[in-house]
Amino acid sequence: MGVIWSIIVAIVVGAIIGALGRLLVPGRQNISIALTIAVGIVAALIGTWLANLMGIATATPGIDWGELLVQVVLAAIGVFIVAGVAGRRSLRR
Repeated sequence: MGVIWSIIVAIVVGAIIGALGRLLVPGRQNISIALTIAVGIVAALIGTWLANLMGIATATPGIDWGELLVQVVLAAIGVFIVAGVAGRRSLRR
């Protein structure tokens, strides 16, 4: 049961991080919700690892604001890159 719960939490956190990252990118991003969640999940994982490397606390009770900031910035970069690649693909058609 623990693995299923971890997957559900990863999807929910990925959706939140991806949506927040998407809000930071100006203009319209022509990417799906599933892709936004995937970018958010990857940004959350890499952001936690990067925050640990930078000495930002990640295992405290409550919300770790520094870790969240790193994750959202990475998600914004990811959304920007993915939207740019998706935009170029649609222009080729």
